[in-house]
Amino acid sequence: MRSSAAVQHPEPVIEFVRRARERLLPVAPAVGDAAVPTSGDHVLAPELADIVRSSPSLPAAVLVPVIARDAPTILLTQRSAALPVHAGQISFPGGKLDAADPDPLATALREAEEEIGLDAGFVDPLGYLDPYLSGTGFRIVPVVALISPAFHLVLNPAEVDEAFEVPLKFLMTPDNHARHSREWKGVQRSFYAMPYGERYIWGITAGILRKLYERLYG
Repeated sequence: MRSSAAVQHPEPVIEFVRRARERLLPVAPAVGDAAVPTSGDHVLAPELADIVRSSPSLPAAVLVPVIARDAPTILLTQRSAALPVHAGQISFPGGKLDAADPDPLATALREAEEEIGLDAGFVDPLGYLDPYLSGTGFRIVPVVALISPAFHLVLNPAEVDEAFEVPLKFLMTPDNHARHSREWKGVQRSFYAMPYGERYIWGITAGILRKLYERLYG
């Protein structure tokens, strides 16, 4: 991982980087680990545990991009309404590990470039969260990274309708972590939701943000 020590950052960014380097996993979890992660959709909704555990999990990775502004923000995307899966939902850049990807970091960087045109030169990886097991069958490794505010984006309209920023402080405030529920595969599923203005951040994305809060501030 590149060091951001030589860059002069605002104090809130320095504090975030300090916590991240101290508390995140310094090495990506093994992609082929067959153990059921302790983080995921099945934790909030135990009634889904059998469904999740019985489904083959595919390795995946997402980039959790923290932008080094005076008041740090997290960059999120709104998936294209035309996509066949999770259309219109708010997410992190990311996707399945390709055979050519040596590790989750490579996947996260590749997907961020493909989806939103984020150049890897603006990305300073800080560490990893524990894998997140989704009810849709993915074992997701979140890669937390600091993003230079000099970045520029070129959205891929086939995958992303919009990219936007949400204050890190808002997302790391537990009072903003609501517990909602809805029916999924015939059972009532519980999940985190973090409504922000007109944005409804929920499901896997909110679950990963909650794990980031627990790891760094809990």
